This record gives sequence, structure tokens and C-alpha cells, in this order.
Amino acid sequence: MTGDSRPLAVFDLDNTLAGTAHRQHHLERRPKDWDGFFAAAPDDPPLAEGVALCRSAAEECQVVYLTGRPERCRRDTLDWLAAQGLPEGPVHMRRHRDFRPARITKVEILRRLGADREVRMLVDDDALVCDAAEAAGFPVVRAGWATPSEALREAQEREGRT
Repeated sequence: MTGDSRPLAVFDLDNTLAGTAHRQHHLERRPKDWDGFFAAAPDDPPLAEGVALCRSAAEECQVVYLTGRPERCRRDTLDWLAAQGLPEGPVHMRRHRDFRPARITKVEILRRLGADREVRMLVDDDALVCDAAEAAGFPVVRAGWATPSEALREAQEREGRT
């Protein structure tokens, strides 16, 4: 990671930094409209609490983004982060056809990141991800500032889609 030795502050995107309420309807129908859900992500409003915490953490830490968004959303995600003036940092996204629950994929990446760097915090809205990260020994900040979405929680846990 570019020779930076500062501790890491790891931030989720959806419902932590980016508000997803405007696109939840794509997940509430059967079948779920994944293409529509992710296509609407560039229009996500920033969540003030998450953005402020991210900027504050960047004063002492290298910011890393850890999202369940699929790799095909990388360009839109990078453009959104830049448009919000958020700190630059590596973005870890879900690999193609990896549908494991977020609580598994994210902790796997946290362990990799923490192998040679201090992970100062993980900031995430998903309670199952937070529980798993804490159980693995990582400090967690639970992002409770967005309205919880049952459809998004189900997608993260049961379908491994975000």
C-alpha cells in the first residue's frame, strides 16, 4: 500500500458513506433488479456523519474502502468518492461471482490488511459484519446513521450481492 505505515481506517460505502434509500426499491421486487440497484449508485447522497468521520480518520490513518459492491462498479465508485472529496485510498470490492456473505468476505480482507498494519477501525452499517469483525479482534464503529434496510441486509447476508 504505497509505503504508508499509518494505521488503517476501513470504511464501508453503502449506508455508511453513501445513502442508498433512493435505490432500495430495486431490491424490494422479485426478482431483484441488481443492474438497476447498482446503476443508481452514482446518485447516492453522501451521509454527513460517515463523510465527517472518514475525513477525520484521514488525519491520522490511511483510509481504505471495503465494499460489497461488485468489481464492475469500480469506475462509478471511484468517481463518487472523488466527487464527495473523500480521501484517496485503496478500494476493495467484491470479486466477480463471489456470493459469500459480507460478514465472511469483509473479515477475510480485514485479516489480510491487518497482517502487517494496524487496523484502527472498521466503520460499517451491517450488524453481522460488525459482529464478525469484533469477534476477529478488529475495532468497530457501527454506522447507525442511515435508515436500516431489510432488503439490503438480506442481500448482504443471504445473497452475497453487496
